[in-house]
Amino acid sequence: MKVALYARVSTESQDPEVQLVALRAHTAQRGWQVVEEFVDRGVSGATERRPALDRLMKAAWAGHVQVVLVWRFDRFARSVKHLVAALETFRSLHVGFVSLQEQLDTSTPIGQAMFTIIGAMAQLEREIIRERVKAGLERAKARGIRLGRPRVPVASHQLVALRAQGL
Repeated sequence: MKVALYARVSTESQDPEVQLVALRAHTAQRGWQVVEEFVDRGVSGATERRPALDRLMKAAWAGHVQVVLVWRFDRFARSVKHLVAALETFRSLHVGFVSLQEQLDTSTPIGQAMFTIIGAMAQLEREIIRERVKAGLERAKARGIRLGRPRVPVASHQLVALRAQGL
């Protein structure tokens, strides 16, 4: 099994070896072959675009890996939305995802069930947020609050001058 290891540390002073040692031991125990170690240093997990993570996703799309192994979910993604989107991408590419600390392995039936539950919870979260936003907008309208961008007063002579300039 060809596996990609992914580790992330939030600051340059932190050492990703703590994560990588555990990941390497797990791959050795399972008899997997490490294709590449992808490490983001000094990058927030809230940032969806990260250099090593972007390279990892390209490797998955190219079919170079069969499994992605991470130390913990929060090293891979900070938001449920980002995690579910990445897991869905991996599923469509037939790439397994293993989180060592949470003991989630999407290549197993139990792991697939857990992924389905995580996805359902993410969908529920999105729906609840959507309902709250919709209710808030309706309350604002009922109170006479104008929604959208604020109107900008513009003098007609300024419009004519701008139009004459080709703008």
